[in-house]
Amino acid sequence: MERQKGFSLIELLIVVAIILIIAAIAIPNLLRARISANESSAVASLRTLNTAQISYNSAYPTVGFASTLGSLSGTSCTPPSSTGACLIDTTLAAGTKSGYSFQLTGTSGTPVATYQVIASPLTPNQTGVRYFCSFADAVVRFSATAITSCTFSDSPLQ
Repeated sequence: MERQKGFSLIELLIVVAIILIIAAIAIPNLLRARISANESSAVASLRTLNTAQISYNSAYPTVGFASTLGSLSGTSCTPPSSTGACLIDTTLAAGTKSGYSFQLTGTSGTPVATYQVIASPLTPNQTGVRYFCSFADAVVRFSATAITSCTFSDSPLQ
C-alpha cells in the first residue's frame, strides 16, 4: 500500500489553534492602536479648527470668529467669503471625522468674540476614550468624561 501525502486532521487542528491564539493576542492591540489613532486625529482636527478660526477672525474682523463649521469650509472658493472661507475640509465641516464628532458652540457677540469646539467619540470606548475641547486661547484640553463646556478646569493636553 502506498502512503498518501498531506496533513492529518490533528496537525490541521493544531495549526488552527495556534492561529486563533495569535489572533486573540493581536486583536486587542489593534483596537487600542485604532483608538489612539482616532484620538490623535481629533487633537489634530482641533488644532486645525483653532488655526482656521484665527485666520477667519483676521480675514473678517467685522464678523469675528466663525459661528458654524460650514463657515470655515466651503465648496466654491472663488473668492472665499465669510459664509464659505475654505479654511478646513468639508469632512471636518460636516462635524464627523475619524470616529469623533465635532461641535462648534459658545459663539456670542457682534463681532463674535469667543467660541468653543468639543470633540466627542462617536462610540465611547470603541472609537475613542477621551473627550477633547478648545476655545479661543487655542489650548487643547481633554477629559475622561463627557464635556458639555470647555473650561479652564479641564486638563490641558501636553
